[in-house]
Amino acid sequence: MKHYTSDNFQLTQSIGFHLNKARNGLLMEMDSALRPLDINGQQMGILLALTRGMAATPFEISKLLGIDSGLMTRMLDKLEEKGLLERSRSIDDRRVVNLTLTSKGRMVSAEIPAIAPEVLNHRLKGFSQEEFDEFRRLLHKFVTGG
Repeated sequence: MKHYTSDNFQLTQSIGFHLNKARNGLLMEMDSALRPLDINGQQMGILLALTRGMAATPFEISKLLGIDSGLMTRMLDKLEEKGLLERSRSIDDRRVVNLTLTSKGRMVSAEIPAIAPEVLNHRLKGFSQEEFDEFRRLLHKFVTGG
């Protein structure tokens, strides 16, 4: 089924428009809440991916977070400058760069679970449990194209 046509498409009524506004608003709120940790929302994703063992290389994190390699490199540079992570070449394959959190990176990562849920819960405060579950299900379906 085609939900949009050239006749009924209106920018401010499109799913893309609303997703983009939601993403931008959420990132601004998350960035503000994370400011005391000297990181932003995108950097938070990298730190949590490393902390939780979801990824260990720039390629894996790029794939997980949907970030292109150029932006990934710039964000890793910033996190390395801040002393939050270190890069090292793989012994098995010199083309592979492994990422590890420093002790400072682990300390910052440990603070995130006290901050991020509050930002998300504030955005979701008007949702019932059923609405939240359905919203999450529908977003997942939209992201996976299923």
